[in-house]
Amino acid sequence: MTTYHFIGIKGTGMSALAQILYDSGENVQGSDIEKRFFTQAALEEKQIPIYPFTEDNIKEGFTVIAGNAFADDHVEIVRAKELGVTFYRYHEFLGEWLKQYTSIAVTGAHGKTSTTGLLAHVLDQTFPISYLIGDGTGKGHVESKYFVFEACEYRRHFLNYKPDYAIMTNIDFDHPDYYSSINDVFDAFQSMADNVKRGIIACGDDMELQKIQAKVPVVYYGFQSGNDFQAQNVAETDNGTTFDVFVRNTFYDTFHIPMYGNHHILNALSVIAMCHYEGLQADSIKKISTFEGVKRRFTEKTIGSQVIIDDYAHHPREISATIESARKKYPNKNIVAIFQPHTFTRTKTFLQEFADSLNAADSVYLCDIFGSAREQSGQLTIDDLQKRVDNSVILELDRTEILSEHHDSVLIFMGAGDIQKFQKAYEAVATI
Repeated sequence: MTTYHFIGIKGTGMSALAQILYDSGENVQGSDIEKRFFTQAALEEKQIPIYPFTEDNIKEGFTVIAGNAFADDHVEIVRAKELGVTFYRYHEFLGEWLKQYTSIAVTGAHGKTSTTGLLAHVLDQTFPISYLIGDGTGKGHVESKYFVFEACEYRRHFLNYKPDYAIMTNIDFDHPDYYSSINDVFDAFQSMADNVKRGIIACGDDMELQKIQAKVPVVYYGFQSGNDFQAQNVAETDNGTTFDVFVRNTFYDTFHIPMYGNHHILNALSVIAMCHYEGLQADSIKKISTFEGVKRRFTEKTIGSQVIIDDYAHHPREISATIESARKKYPNKNIVAIFQPHTFTRTKTFLQEFADSLNAADSVYLCDIFGSAREQSGQLTIDDLQKRVDNSVILELDRTEILSEHHDSVLIFMGAGDIQKFQKAYEAVATI
């Protein structure tokens, strides 16, 4: 049996893919740095070996899959090339693997992970499926009918995939270290649309997505009239949101999701449209109501009178959506945003937009920018953002007890770097 070796197995996509191969009966191992990541627990549960990096990990006959974070001069990649073993980059292997299934790619600037999780949850109630979610969760099944996976637009990696279906949640300017403009991003999504074989489910409320030209049917969803699938009569309840779905202006059914905020309704609509297109009955699709969420997306806990939320939001639009969700779920509490910008290029590009989105919170704390190894700071510091955010405070890692002052409040720790260390530090000293 072939052994699959993952270089950088703790990466979110990599750990999910390793789990899928393991569940599908393959022999799997991997290597990574020693620092502990939240993706590790699932790998350890399945007893998938994780080794420190060394060229000795690479053996004749292995199939080697390398994470995109590692350059060609990495010691294990060099060794793999020397031995001439079968070698893939993550996105290249995924493009090959999904050919066995009815594949559904979930893509978009925002909402990919939550929507992938939601779709996987619903289909998993009815069929044996495989899925790969960008929070590090992966599941394989030898008899899978569907393969649901998150497809990332960064560096146009999603162009390695030729899926049967694609859900497109939105097109927005992000990853400014790679994309030059919104038009550059649009061109990438247009190329992705050209790769789809059977159908596209797209948000019709998104102006950019309306411009997509496709060779396959496009089903549009959204709040606006004119969408094929439209949400109406939205009502917030004590345990989530209820809304009616109209299919081409005819009432279809009422659905409930255990989340708050318009972006969650849109994500759910895309899943309802996809499942309806594939012939699932409404009763099966209604299992959407039992979805428990994905990692690092509005993950909640309570400490005293405070609600602590961990969220991956790292773009102004995502920050706005997360604050909106908190306001709708906790209308009588103050919202405290604790934000760590991710990459200097993104911070510089969206400096004013970050300030505008954060100003929607009642109080704002800012953590030093989490830089990327790929970039230079260009003299930008967190002070440049602080000047634009009303009454904001720079949060020091050894002074997090200041957050205890916010009684009966919602504290949202947001970012794609290591913002969790600030949350962990605060939880250790919180006195509420």
